[in-house]
Amino acid sequence: MKITHLLLLSSFLLASCVKDATEKKPNLLVIFPDQWRAQAMGFMGEDPVLTPNIDKLAGESIVFTEAVANYPLCSPMRAMFLTGKYPFQNGVYENCMSNEIDAIYDIQLAQDQKCWSDVLKEKGYSQGYIGKWHLEKPQKPFLDCLNNKGKNKWNEWTSPQRRHGFDYWYAYNTYDYHLRPLYWSNDAGREDFHYVDQWSPIHEADMAINYLENKNGKLRDESKPFSLVVAMNPPHDDGEGLYEEVPQKYIDYYGAKTFKDLAVRPNARQEDGSYTEWAKGHIKNYFAMVTGVDEQIGRILQSLKKQGLDENTIVMLIADHGDLLGSHNTRGKEFHYEESMRIPLFIRWPEKLKPRSEDLMLSIPDIYPTILTLMGFEDAIPKEVTGRNFAQYLITEKGNTPQSQLYIRVKDRREPDKGLRGVRTQRYTLAIDHGNYFFDGAVLHDNISDPYQMENIATEKPEIVDSLKIVLKDWLEKTNDPFSGLQ
Repeated sequence: MKITHLLLLSSFLLASCVKDATEKKPNLLVIFPDQWRAQAMGFMGEDPVLTPNIDKLAGESIVFTEAVANYPLCSPMRAMFLTGKYPFQNGVYENCMSNEIDAIYDIQLAQDQKCWSDVLKEKGYSQGYIGKWHLEKPQKPFLDCLNNKGKNKWNEWTSPQRRHGFDYWYAYNTYDYHLRPLYWSNDAGREDFHYVDQWSPIHEADMAINYLENKNGKLRDESKPFSLVVAMNPPHDDGEGLYEEVPQKYIDYYGAKTFKDLAVRPNARQEDGSYTEWAKGHIKNYFAMVTGVDEQIGRILQSLKKQGLDENTIVMLIADHGDLLGSHNTRGKEFHYEESMRIPLFIRWPEKLKPRSEDLMLSIPDIYPTILTLMGFEDAIPKEVTGRNFAQYLITEKGNTPQSQLYIRVKDRREPDKGLRGVRTQRYTLAIDHGNYFFDGAVLHDNISDPYQMENIATEKPEIVDSLKIVLKDWLEKTNDPFSGLQ
């Protein structure tokens, strides 16, 4: 009997060792379009936009219906995502750009910030980055390209030592001319960027598919797990603030529909019932860009499945912020409104996570510790990461959940203590303007009774404003934010 027990024990230990040795680390695929508001997804039933591939992905994923960009601006959002820290903790509290006035400000992602990609590199991952980076400050002499022609300079090369663990590089910093994009490939020097005569999301999907197929093993080490970020620029506007850089094919999907058929949000109209200029002039092309990007997402996911990689790959879809596109009579981002703050955020992992709609009030820095823990690397999360870890909650659906999200808009890099700050809860959005740059004092919206945020009820509900100011103060202290508008 003792011999039998020993044999059984040995068999069990051997099986456990074999399992541990052969169990594959999960891959990570992040699809990261720019300026895509959460309302512009067909399955949401809000904007009348065509997104068949995302609609399918939503049924296979955890869909975070309350996900927001805490600072709805490109560089701060991207830095929060990569570092797990808030803007005044990672140093990227404004967009990475240069001009004569702001040349003294070194706002860019520091080389010594430990991104989740740095952790995965240490864990033996092959890693690729394709598309928009927007975390470098342009340096003199400025590169000769369209986004550097005006007073503000936007585009810059990212040297290999500043790529934070991404060993395959096919990217740029900021270049908004989508029909003829430019890129730096892996070994290109600063002056060696090249142009491509193809719509950027199509070309980037081609490059992502090449990476997944990895013919002849040239793009990644197949003995290692991989992470790949595909950071598409559209549906971002072009370099002139317009939405014209989109193939006619995707505009044609909307046929004879006009802005009256597409701008269905009540806040896209003015008090007299007329449509705002941004809704009238650009909403069709914006939706066409969304549909075009959706098509490329479908192609990438199809390739992932074709290579037999889909079961053991965590797929994340996330945007860096939304777009007002005429709502509240403005365009772009940065404001506290839902169309600006709320973003698509999906996580699909067939082996571990049950698909569902999730109203967890996740903040962008929370993604770093959550994803690394899901991947089995909780012990490698730096202590400096301030995002909260919700990995166990995503698996078990049990645990404490946040009741608010921080909102930030810095006035400019010269006065970081001014501008807008606020909090968003399941019911309310509060924004405080220090300096009356955008509005007078405080704005409070009841997002349940007024989902389009058309009424400011701050003067009617002073007790709510006061209670949310306490929540905001706690956020500011926790994130080292110098905002002085609550004093």
